[in-house]
Amino acid sequence: MSQAERLVEVWRGDILESQHHGHAVICSAKGEIVEAWGNPDQVILPRSSAKMLQALPLVESGAADAAGLTTEQLALSCASHQGAAIHTDRVTRWLSDMGLGNDDLLCGPQMPDDRDARVGLIKTDTSPCRIHNNCSGKHAGFLTLNRHMGGGADYVDLDHPIQKTIKAAFEDITAEDSPGYGIDGCSAPNFASTLAGMGRAMGAFAGAKAGGDKRHDAAVRLREAMMLHPELVAGETRACTELMRAAKGKAVLKTGAEAFFVAILPEQELGVALKITDGATRASECAIAAILVKLGVLDANDPMVRKRMNPDVLNRAGQHTGEIRPSAALLR
Repeated sequence: MSQAERLVEVWRGDILESQHHGHAVICSAKGEIVEAWGNPDQVILPRSSAKMLQALPLVESGAADAAGLTTEQLALSCASHQGAAIHTDRVTRWLSDMGLGNDDLLCGPQMPDDRDARVGLIKTDTSPCRIHNNCSGKHAGFLTLNRHMGGGADYVDLDHPIQKTIKAAFEDITAEDSPGYGIDGCSAPNFASTLAGMGRAMGAFAGAKAGGDKRHDAAVRLREAMMLHPELVAGETRACTELMRAAKGKAVLKTGAEAFFVAILPEQELGVALKITDGATRASECAIAAILVKLGVLDANDPMVRKRMNPDVLNRAGQHTGEIRPSAALLR
């Protein structure tokens, strides 16, 4: 079994100061491994990178169409947003249209990462609510599906009908039985797979064609909604949003906690999945940017790409002291 491979390096002057190891895989739409680093069979928790998979039943079941969901709402169902007004206002309206509100969400409250929203709460001495949670769009999607299926209020329970439906979709598109699950930060089950399984899932999203079966149509609608609204998938200054903009319609990107990242490349019909073993976000962002540059989807000279792939290390006086960069193995 292959070990984790060095994927990202941190240099201070001419000294290699730190290094990040991980696993990465590129898969075709047919599920074949095109290239891999580390161990493709490593069992992982995809965390929020699995949100597109969790949203498949929302579209496949007809719940999205029955509720008249827009592309913005489909993008939010796949989002890890930062709690800006453009996110929370839309989730609030979505819930209100169903006659629901903050208390119906089973994700916990979260202080928004968006600076304006965070400062606004602090200035008014207001506590964050569940709608501020970065997963509130996903949970609004859960509630939409739950209303369509007629399930109970405990929609994050592992034995709830919508979680069983999500698990079935997850196992089908990863082409493997999930070896287990963890409870995510938002209280929903997060099903495990191998890294290659997530790569196959992204390849399937990339190769999906409109006008095919329900799975193909759902995958196309979700990936196109994310590309159409990158600002809703994450938010300003965030890697998913900025790198999708830099890709100019050639890629969908989604991060997950603990340094997981996936990408969907429809034109090339390729999917990418990667995991940095130490959970460092700086490394997962560098690695995904480097792989997409390697595949010709991103321009290494784009400021938003350089910001992740080869960022300068500055000291407090603003002096250049080193850089973060992909390893030679990742660029091979």
